[in-house]
Amino acid sequence: METPVAATRPGSGQHPALRPSIMAKLDILTYPDPRLHKVAKPVEVVDDRIRQLVKDMAETMYEAPGIGLAATQVDVHERVVVIDVSETRDALQVFINPEIIWASDNRKVWEEGCLSVPEVYDRVERPDRVKVRALNEKGESFELDADDILAVCIQHEMDHLMGKVFVEYLSPLKLNRIKQKLQKRVRSRM
Repeated sequence: METPVAATRPGSGQHPALRPSIMAKLDILTYPDPRLHKVAKPVEVVDDRIRQLVKDMAETMYEAPGIGLAATQVDVHERVVVIDVSETRDALQVFINPEIIWASDNRKVWEEGCLSVPEVYDRVERPDRVKVRALNEKGESFELDADDILAVCIQHEMDHLMGKVFVEYLSPLKLNRIKQKLQKRVRSRM
């Protein structure tokens, strides 16, 4: 998910927890790239390759700036998500092989944006609370109860892992307008 400008963190553009290692900023796929519709496969083992992917994804997310990023968005089709919804941008959360094990019946409408759908924001209705089970970057299993923006972000990023982009919740008319706008933007850069 893209973060509003007011929520971006000031400073060097690099998250303090990530400074010690070598990282690479990754390219983010842009809708309607068909690779965004690939379903991610479970991570078989949390090893150094996955930990490096997490670091690279976090750097990419913070520099974008965004509040969440799924591996699918950087053309890696494994079930890895990084999220930081904190105002101080120093509370990175890592979800490897996440699964929602409970969702509230109560639903709420949130305005969402996405790093893969630049400059597009629209309202999406989702459960207002979820419980997720995942592995952290050490391969340890955990469960997390999430509400508000964290619940929305988890659901949004997990949609990416299933090959779905938030604009696909919108009406066909809105979706068509967004596709045309983004395709026109791509053509104008050529």
